[in-house]
Parts: sequence; structure tokens; C-alpha cells
Amino acid sequence: MSSTRERLVVIGGDAAGMSAASQARRLKGPDELEIVAFERGHFTSYSACGIPYWVGGAVGERDELIARSPEQHRERAIDLRMRTEVVRLDVPGRRVLARDLTAGEEYWTSYDKLVIATGATPVRPPLPGIDAPGVHGVQTLDDGQALLDTLTGTPGRRAVVIGAGYIGVEMAEALVDRGHEVTVVNRGKEPMSTLDPDMGCLVHDAMTGLGIRMVNDAEVTKILTGDDGRVAAVATEDAEYPADVVVLGLGVRPETTLAREAGLPLGEHGGLLTDLAMRVRGHDNVWAGGDCVEVLDLVSGRERHIPLGTHANKHGQVIGANAGGGYATFPGVVGTAVSKVCDLEIARTGLREKDARAAGFRFVTVTIESTSRAGYYPGAAPMTVKMLAERRTGRLLGVQIVGREGAGKRVDIAAVALTAQMTVEQMTALDLGYAPPFSPVWDPVLVAARKAVAAVRADRGA
Repeated sequence: MSSTRERLVVIGGDAAGMSAASQARRLKGPDELEIVAFERGHFTSYSACGIPYWVGGAVGERDELIARSPEQHRERAIDLRMRTEVVRLDVPGRRVLARDLTAGEEYWTSYDKLVIATGATPVRPPLPGIDAPGVHGVQTLDDGQALLDTLTGTPGRRAVVIGAGYIGVEMAEALVDRGHEVTVVNRGKEPMSTLDPDMGCLVHDAMTGLGIRMVNDAEVTKILTGDDGRVAAVATEDAEYPADVVVLGLGVRPETTLAREAGLPLGEHGGLLTDLAMRVRGHDNVWAGGDCVEVLDLVSGRERHIPLGTHANKHGQVIGANAGGGYATFPGVVGTAVSKVCDLEIARTGLREKDARAAGFRFVTVTIESTSRAGYYPGAAPMTVKMLAERRTGRLLGVQIVGREGAGKRVDIAAVALTAQMTVEQMTALDLGYAPPFSPVWDPVLVAARKAVAAVRADRGA
């Protein structure tokens, strides 16, 4: 390899990997930096978050979810090798072993700099029948296409979703939109374990209102199959639920098999550990980003695994800047997420009650009911806001919002306040936009902040 031309190898062709490759290419031309990227699937740079809406029909075509095709990356002098999986990582030797999944051939490729963006894999517990035809995880476009093929090729209309996190809830709605009879089997007390149970019950009510059968506090023990070997039902200790298709909504785990085998540092959640520049700790020429890493939670001070496309794209930008000779950092996250069930918007940021306890905080909680607009303005819809604040100091710790139109994105106010480490008292002075079509005079988030201030003051006087 030329001493003046470096080679950057990227493992993974989605958000983090190709953002890193593209940013590095902006900073250094092909004469200075050769970029080789490996992607084992059929697609690059796509929105995995959009898959439920494609399955449900809100997004008409698969390709609408693709931001940049392999050909477009190659036009930018990125040697993108599709259907090629990296099967071994030799860190001391600075090389990777790749397998062409079409030809079945393997070959080594050396690197000066390496980016690991291997993403995450759907959780598939070792249940009897979990690998039967008709059981689907939904993480990639390939997964989404496989599910659609099953839905269109199977005459039955009974669907069971296992798990009620973001993917489970969104896929349940998508299946209802396709005309399926949907049952959700959830091990938690309420859907959306990223919320406290008192807020999750609001999501439960909305799902029931859509005609979804919710089975909470239930552990799946096996997946039953018919004489043809296909999925036939999902069994718990107490019941069986007939199914023509099963969707796994049990979350994802970091895909770090390569990293583990190579001896790279992993956190307690199985994700790669990096520094602020997204370098893998202890390795100056290796970076990692996206769903395969753990990141710093700015509220708790602990490492967390939060697989979101927003983070992955930011990681890629930071990695590409550093690998391309510039400098950038990723300071951490506050854990912001938003979703919906029908017209019910669900949002959270910061810590839940159990997160705050685990991190050692002493805190107060308040919950308020408000509306999305001035009460007298047409279309004003109810909204519930829950807020956590640290006792004594009043520092904001977390916010959860469940409501109708206009509720979800209000969580961004709290996300900024958390990042700035504001107190709830400081939040009450925020100069937010107001007009009757958009908000009451006191925005619901500020109403919650005022109530939290009162709770903190009462606690101080206790």
C-alpha cells in the first residue's frame, strides 16, 4: 500500500458506516484516501425506522426509505462491496477477512483505519419454534421484505407480535392497517417499557382502542407449528394464541460478534466502548458507531445502548471527520425517543423512575393533564406530562409525554433542558412560542415544571 495513500475500511453500509465514509470522502479525495466498505445485505443508507410504515402501507414503496443507493456511493469514489460479509477481524495485523456471499469466496483486505458499524440484531430468544417459517424479526430492509412476502403469501389474517416496545407497538399498528387480527404478548405490566407503567397504561388503552388484543404480564414459552412446519400459534404458560404470522418486537442487541472475537472492549450491554471521538477505547485507528456501540447517558453518567438512527448518523459524521483528518466529538445522549399509536403520540427523554433509582438519585415526580392548544381553540386535545426532578437541587431528570396531535415533539423542550442540566425552576422561565392554535398560555411542559418546582420546595421544607 502506498505510504501517501491510506485505506479506510468500513464494516457496515447503513447509517453510521456510510455517513462515516461520505464525511471522510468530503475531507479527503481518492488520491489521499481509499475507502472500501462492506455490506452483507442488499441495501445501503436506508431508514430502518420507516419499515413499520412501509409494512403498514403509509409508505408506498420500499425504495422511498433508501437515502442513497450503492451506485451513488460508488460515484463518490467509495468502493462499496454489497452482499459481502466481514467474518473475521485481525486488529494486530490491520486486516479484515471478507466473504462474498454470492460467490462464496473469502479474501483479506488490509486497512490503515477501520470503522465498525455492524448495527444490531433483533433479539431472538431460544424458544422452541423460533426459527419456523412465518416468524420474523424486523431490523433491516431485507427483514421487512421477508415479512411482506409472508403477509402477501399467507391467506390467514391472524398476527401475533411478541413484545411491546417501539418496534412491537409500531408493527402491531402496521398489521392492523393491513387488515390483520393482532394480538400483542408482552412480558411487562404495560406496553412501552421505556415509559413508567402509569404512562404505559395510556398506550395500552390506545392499542385496545385500535382493536389490538393486549396480553400483558405474559412470558412466551414456545412457538407452535403446524403439519407444514409453519408457525401456527404462540404459547404462554396460560394460553395459546393462533398465528399465521409472528413478529418479534423484543428489541435488539448490539451486533458485536466480530468485535468480541477480536478482543475489543465491550460494555455491560454488549456494545463497543468508545471515547468522545468515537474511537474504540485503546485503539487509535479503529472507530465504531451506530447500533453496535454504547454511549454516555448525560443524565445518569452511565453507558447505555440506545439504537436510533439519529445517533447513528451523528456517530458517522464524527467518525468520518476524525478518520478524514479533522476533529469532532460525540458528547453523549439524554435518551430522547418518540413514537405513535394511531393518533396517540408517545415521547420520553431522560430517566424513568427505575433509571433514576438505579443511578442513585433521590427525586420527586409530578404528573399533569393539559391540552395541546388553548382549551377554547378547535382541535385542542388532551395531553399527559410526567416529570422527574432531583430532590433538593431541582435538576430535571426526565420527562414522559403521552397525548394527541402536538404532544410528541414537545419532548424536545425537555431534551434541550436536560442537555443544559437545567433545573425545573429555570425551565419555568423558558421563552416558548405561544399562540392559541399551538399551545395554552402555559405550555404543558412548563405546567409540569411549575408543579415540579412546588414539589421540590415542599420536599426541602419536609
